[in-house]
Amino acid sequence: MTSVNGTARLKHMNAHVDHLIDEALALAPDERSAVVLALIESLDGEDEASVAKAWADEIRQRKIDLRSGAKSATPWTEARARLGAL
Repeated sequence: MTSVNGTARLKHMNAHVDHLIDEALALAPDERSAVVLALIESLDGEDEASVAKAWADEIRQRKIDLRSGAKSATPWTEARARLGAL
C-alpha cells in the first residue's frame, strides 16, 4: 500500500472512529460505561483480566468523582484537540 493510500485509509478510519465515538457519547452514562468495559475486555494482552479490572475500577472511581463534583469532565472537543497535538 502506498503512503497516499495509507493516508487515505487512516483518514477513513479516523472518520469511522469519530462517528462511533459520537454515537457512543450520545448514550446514557451507564450505557457508555458498558461500552467502555466491553471494549477494554475485548483487548488482547498477557494479563488481560487484571488490566480490565484495573480499568473498570478506574472508570468506576472517575464516575463517582464526576457525580460528586470532586472532578469535572473535559469537553470532547478540548480532549480531541489535546490528543491531536500529541
